[in-house]
Amino acid sequence: MKRILGFIFLFCVIGVLNPVSTLAQESGTIQAIATVVSSLQVIGINNLNFGTVTPGVNKSVNKADAGFAGEWQVNGTPSAQMTVDIAIPPVLMHSDSSATLIVTYTSTDASYDDGTGGGQSNPSGTLDPNGQSILNLGPGGTMNVWIGGTAQPTVAQTGGNYSADVVLSVAYTGN
Repeated sequence: MKRILGFIFLFCVIGVLNPVSTLAQESGTIQAIATVVSSLQVIGINNLNFGTVTPGVNKSVNKADAGFAGEWQVNGTPSAQMTVDIAIPPVLMHSDSSATLIVTYTSTDASYDDGTGGGQSNPSGTLDPNGQSILNLGPGGTMNVWIGGTAQPTVAQTGGNYSADVVLSVAYTGN
């Protein structure tokens, strides 16, 4: 009997120190997931080439002039929205002196094709190189951008080679 009372006492002590929950518990698990879009890639395809320029005579390059218009290809996530910004130089610098050659760009001097147009000669749309634009990559995840402009040499323009960087910057908007 003493032994039985000892076991009962032991079970009571264990029950006080380690209470057994009488409530039913359930749990469920979910995952946190995300899809990270592929990085944007910008490839320079062709320089904006004014060729030979005569002092005092403006020389224009049309955005549709294959081989002369500046061209980039943008690769990324299909149909993703992005900002497009072209840093255009107001002047080209002479390679051997401090002489400059003025270059101007109109609001229609750039165009793009997202795969839904007809390429450089019949692009998807026009964009203003003087400001930022919001565009979508094509369904194939690519876009080509072209730029033209007008070189405006003075009558006393210093002879020689002139150049400057034209930079296309793109960034996803998250939309």
